[in-house]
Amino acid sequence: MASFAARGFLKVPAGIKLPLSNHGARCIATTAPQLAQTKKTVQDKTGKNVVLVDAVRTPFLLSGTSYSKLMPHDLARASLLGLLRKTGIPKEEIDYVIYGTVIQEVKTSNIAREACLSAGFSDKTPAHTVTMACISSNQAITTGIGMIAAGAYDVIVAGGVEFMSDVPIRHSRKMRSLLLRANKAKTMGQRLSLLSTIRPDFFAPELPAVAEFSTNETMGHSADRLAAAFKVSRQEQDDYAMRSHQLAHRAQENGHLTDIVPFQVPGVAETVTKDNGIRISTPQQMAKLKPAFVKPHGTITAANASFLTDGASACLLMTEAKAKALGLKPKAYLRDFVYVSQDPKDQLLLGPTYATPKVLEKAGLTVKDIDVWEVHEAFAGQICANLKAMDSDWFATTQMGRKEKVGMPDINKWNLWGGSLSIGHPFAATGVRLAIHTAHRLIKEDGQFGLVTACAAGGQGVGMIIERYPGATV
Repeated sequence: MASFAARGFLKVPAGIKLPLSNHGARCIATTAPQLAQTKKTVQDKTGKNVVLVDAVRTPFLLSGTSYSKLMPHDLARASLLGLLRKTGIPKEEIDYVIYGTVIQEVKTSNIAREACLSAGFSDKTPAHTVTMACISSNQAITTGIGMIAAGAYDVIVAGGVEFMSDVPIRHSRKMRSLLLRANKAKTMGQRLSLLSTIRPDFFAPELPAVAEFSTNETMGHSADRLAAAFKVSRQEQDDYAMRSHQLAHRAQENGHLTDIVPFQVPGVAETVTKDNGIRISTPQQMAKLKPAFVKPHGTITAANASFLTDGASACLLMTEAKAKALGLKPKAYLRDFVYVSQDPKDQLLLGPTYATPKVLEKAGLTVKDIDVWEVHEAFAGQICANLKAMDSDWFATTQMGRKEKVGMPDINKWNLWGGSLSIGHPFAATGVRLAIHTAHRLIKEDGQFGLVTACAAGGQGVGMIIERYPGATV
């Protein structure tokens, strides 16, 4: 393990240990239920009381399965139409549409616009696409909040889509250069002369990779090093991943995942109605898997990492006044948010640790005020490392410049419907799922405040505070 510990400034003192939990994931702690407290309020900074009316998503599917012959805008269109059906809002009421995407289909580079047009929206409805890695639909949501706060629009759809079944694969740069020059050649002789320069290595394709451009390291390698730096064992990661799948399976069986809208694949009789990556494995089955990135001593495997996923999501945002005027009952207030960034080499996946205290302080809340935690699970090792960092005074003072640690969240409030490890992670669609699961859990669990947080490529992260809307129902 010591052979691939992270660089010195991320070294964790030997005195910091992973606490046990009653769910078997020893990287997280359980605290006693909080006593009833006086209800807190969070100031509305927009002057508009921006609300999340509702959200939907297509079933999240393993790439290469039922969606494999589609295009990404097909899924985005389905999420748009599903949102309209679920809320009953007319297309004409939508002022603006924002979608996130990460691995971009070049034919539909502004996928928000293409999805709108294919869904039958007016060509007068503007739309644009954003990208911020795994927090792209969070960025879509908060961009929408900003537009509403500025008074530019009243009703916005924010969403995200990712389609890993058909990613763009390029010719090598040498081949691209030759083809461009050949296209400009005016005579057959010039073209033949260029073709004579082709060498075997020209044919090597360039595939997109989940890797950092600045460090040339895959995210899996970064996660392996992070887990090693925080002394997160293989068993702890497998335990956490097993918990995620068990909770997602329970939520699926109990009918909690009501954000899903069925999808009919053209030419296929059976309708897709649920996520297909949730699997219940035994500890023995998980232990048999070999390391996926750092070999042979790494601890991240296919079982404790999120998988390549196809899917789309969409949510409806507006002012509270507009919702009342339209006769809509919101699910939640969108109270506050913050984006963070740090070293993309050694702190690539620590966005939640940095974002959580900042967004809590902005909102005037503490860790104990959060009733629902919805945190993106890129890797089980990443989750365990963040929880250890949150519970470390040493990390808070030496790395974050804080006087005391963030504090350990209560496992009884943490990702109780599973997470990205089990439900799936279509990169740009996950943020909306996190938001609506937070809203729905607040309603079902009778909570007031939820915290959404996630890491993202580039060493970035997001934190969002969501408050249950009075009288909201699922």
